[in-house]
Amino acid sequence: MDNLASTGPLSLPDLWDRVTGSQPHPDLWVVIATLVAALAVVVPHEVWRISRNAVTIAHEGGHGLIALVTGRTLTGIRLHSDTSGLTVSRGKPHGLGMILTAAAGYTAPPLLGLGGAALLGAGRITLLLWLATALLITMLLMIRNAYGALTVILTGGTFLLVSWLAEPQVQAGFAYAVVWFLLLGGVRPAFELQAKRSHGGAPDSDADQLARLTHVPAGLWLFFFHVVSLCSLMGGAQWLLRL
Repeated sequence: MDNLASTGPLSLPDLWDRVTGSQPHPDLWVVIATLVAALAVVVPHEVWRISRNAVTIAHEGGHGLIALVTGRTLTGIRLHSDTSGLTVSRGKPHGLGMILTAAAGYTAPPLLGLGGAALLGAGRITLLLWLATALLITMLLMIRNAYGALTVILTGGTFLLVSWLAEPQVQAGFAYAVVWFLLLGGVRPAFELQAKRSHGGAPDSDADQLARLTHVPAGLWLFFFHVVSLCSLMGGAQWLLRL
């Protein structure tokens, strides 16, 4: 499909066809290169301290999205420079809606990666980029601090520029790198939480909140986070590598 920036003004039907249409899969070497690039920003600790901000966006966005879907009132989202975040919603302090909202944080990044891998496996590269941009714009409306707003604006702006101005090959490489990052970056936070809890830290983590809500041990919720992230990584890798 031709790059959106390479044509004149588009009618709405033409734009819809371009966004929802399929694009050719990149060469395998591009897929492998984006995998290596994602590993390079997830594995080294110093780099991860910065790149983890993107995972926090997905984490808190997951809390916020499920809060809305389950009928809770989303008050606001805050993202902090130490890569922590806070999502506040109003509603019953117990029940299924609260449980699903609490469980959505650690599961959101890998599940978003899995969904992105499914779209890329179907050749929907442009659609993936536009959906990600739309989600980031929607999330921006609920951000309640300056650092969080800046982080989401920069991230959403990057998606918008790539989806609108970049050549198809660049779009494909960017999309694959983002999805690999979500899949790989979605695995590490659960292990970090497990390490903190083993040393008595993070007493009010999502796993501990879920334990209080469900009377299921926090360790089992941690195991659930691991299962979701690792299964998403394996399933997503099959789609991305077209195995």
